Amino acid sequence: MTAHRSPLWLALLLPLVLGGCFERTQAAVEDAPRPVQVVRVALAPSTAARSYAGTVRPRREADIGFRAAGRVIAREVDLGARVTAGQILARLDPTDLALAVRSATADLAAAEAQSTQATADAARSRTLLAQGWTPAATDEAKQATARTALERVTSARAALALARNRLDYAVLRAPADGVITANMADPGTVVADGQPVLRLAEAGALEVEVALPEGAVATAGQSATITVWARDDQPLQATLREVSPTADPKLRTYTARYVIAAPPPWLALGMTATLSLASPVGEAVATLPAAALTDRGHGPVVWVVDGGRLEARPVIVRALREDRVQVTGLREGELVVGLGVQKLDPAARVRVADIRPAGV
Repeated sequence: MTAHRSPLWLALLLPLVLGGCFERTQAAVEDAPRPVQVVRVALAPSTAARSYAGTVRPRREADIGFRAAGRVIAREVDLGARVTAGQILARLDPTDLALAVRSATADLAAAEAQSTQATADAARSRTLLAQGWTPAATDEAKQATARTALERVTSARAALALARNRLDYAVLRAPADGVITANMADPGTVVADGQPVLRLAEAGALEVEVALPEGAVATAGQSATITVWARDDQPLQATLREVSPTADPKLRTYTARYVIAAPPPWLALGMTATLSLASPVGEAVATLPAAALTDRGHGPVVWVVDGGRLEARPVIVRALREDRVQVTGLREGELVVGLGVQKLDPAARVRVADIRPAGV
């Protein structure tokens, strides 16, 4: 029985014995350096850019109206019309004003007639006084009447000139070249003396009006850049012309006006603009792509490449824009990973595949 079972046991042990004669091999995974794209740090003085919303306005803008009262019978220009100095803008009904001129003319004629009569009476009274035929008191009364009549003539002439002026005021003319920016009275409206009828923005220099907070007033006179929302790709240079000496009682802001140098033809009144004030701070900052910044739970950091190894360098963010960030905490010439920072860790080995300037 035992002799017959031995070959069976040998057959079962043979695979185990043969398996122990061969050494098992395992494929080794090579720790290959990961290629990264880096930017070279270039330190430069930081600029604290502050932006304020404003509106494009003319240098001078005034509400104009008739210098006489009456009913508006015609408006010769529409909103947005460009006018020249002396151009007729609107008219009043001249009927009453013409009657006033006729009345003043009649008053002047009556005053002149009375003055002529009074002057003649005064001359005769002086002769009679010299001959002794009239008392001195009577002569003095005659002379006073003549002087009074003469003054009435002067007054009547002034009244006639005023009536003629008021008749001329029934035609509203443009005081200067410009653009009509508002219409405040249509034909048929009865207006008083000086009541605004149209608003005229004089042609010439264009400005941007902004409301500055208290902290920006001290640096309001520095260089400014204007960006119009309609053409944000064409920045314009501007210089400060005036700042209000007092703050707005409600908003506590100071109104400032900046003159736009060489305004382009497409710039229109009322456009919304952004005023950017730049003041040098003096602190050296590095400008990096926004993708270079990460946060591992202890504040913002960047990955600095040093001899194939990575160092998580804490930084302080000074300015953050859409695709750029300004930070402090780096040294001139250091290499910082610019892309894929979320996939890196301190134990990873890297190799520099591409070096780009920080501003690109």
